[in-house]
Amino acid sequence: MEEAIRKADILVEAVPYIRAFRDKLVVIKLGGSALVEGNVMRRLLEDVIFMRTVGMRPILVHGGGPHISKELAKRGKEFKFVQGHRVTDQETLDIVVDVLINDVNKGILRELESLGDGGVSMWRDGRPPLRAKKYMTTDESGRKIDLGRVGDLTSVEEKAFYKACKAGKIPVVPPIAQGRDGLLNVNADNVAAFIAGSLKAEKLVFLSNTHGIMMDPSRDDSTVSSLSKAEVLSLVERGVITGGMLPKSWACLRAMESGVKKAHIIDGRIPHSLLLEIFTEKGIGTQIVL
Repeated sequence: MEEAIRKADILVEAVPYIRAFRDKLVVIKLGGSALVEGNVMRRLLEDVIFMRTVGMRPILVHGGGPHISKELAKRGKEFKFVQGHRVTDQETLDIVVDVLINDVNKGILRELESLGDGGVSMWRDGRPPLRAKKYMTTDESGRKIDLGRVGDLTSVEEKAFYKACKAGKIPVVPPIAQGRDGLLNVNADNVAAFIAGSLKAEKLVFLSNTHGIMMDPSRDDSTVSSLSKAEVLSLVERGVITGGMLPKSWACLRAMESGVKKAHIIDGRIPHSLLLEIFTEKGIGTQIVL
């Protein structure tokens, strides 16, 4: 009986959030363990289905780095990263597209279907709903570095996303964009942030392999529950936010500057982490607000 009462209390606690977020868009970036460990992905997709069932409009953006690296190695194709971006020649791009679409994207859709819900791929007949220009970076001396078929997003086909969400579907988005002369490989964190900003989403959520932004990565209890833009910039300057958390933090700030209300970085390995972050008072990760 006590367990049943506890569960009822949890549902009651969620009611104000369910009301507040009804019909609101939330963009969720799946990566890390969520794409490698089947049980983790299944739990997360159960959360996403719950969100859609209570009236929210979730959009899933997925990466696929580990899958791509594994397939490149299997085919004997060498690769390297420059400033966090995979250098992508045409042969590498063909493999990237094959893995992202036929392995990761279709795998997520199959899992959603097995859970009794409908997802829809935002990759239609080789045509993505994202537009991009070629991305160029520079080295420390200011010399330009050509990364190959790597893109920087410029626009999103907003109507395609609104149509899918209105139909009660969960859009599943691979990080591939259409460039002026063909397809381009785009960083998935940037894709999630750009879509969230373009659609003025209520929330942007990054699922990571850590509990959020931590003052001391060696201590699980050092997670910061809430940060302002100024506080994020201060932590970056002090060297607290580093490594893989750095691009996620920048992506959160860019999205909010484009109109997103809040951004969250949470540990996707924790059971029902999405629901705990969105539908409870304390949450479990780090939320970033302007």
